[in-house]
Amino acid sequence: MAKAEISWKRVTEDGQKLQVYAQRVGGEWRFFAREKRFDQWQAIPEPPLEDWLELLDSIQRRVTRRLLTPAEEDRVRDAIRERFPEAEAGKKK
Repeated sequence: MAKAEISWKRVTEDGQKLQVYAQRVGGEWRFFAREKRFDQWQAIPEPPLEDWLELLDSIQRRVTRRLLTPAEEDRVRDAIRERFPEAEAGKKK
């Protein structure tokens, strides 16, 4: 997987397991999901807050290991604040 790709697994509200990954393309993050290993990846046009928070957490861990810059963490925080103004995650700890 490329440096600009981050993946995780989550369970939807109906109990369906999903594999999700986010890919940075030209400064913006694009999200994709699939149910099983051999299914096609489907783009998620409007990712839920849960996916954005998972991405932010992964980026924070990569920043501490110097795999990503702190500026990337700030860009994702700004994107969360813009899309979900009521979310607390957009605020710095």
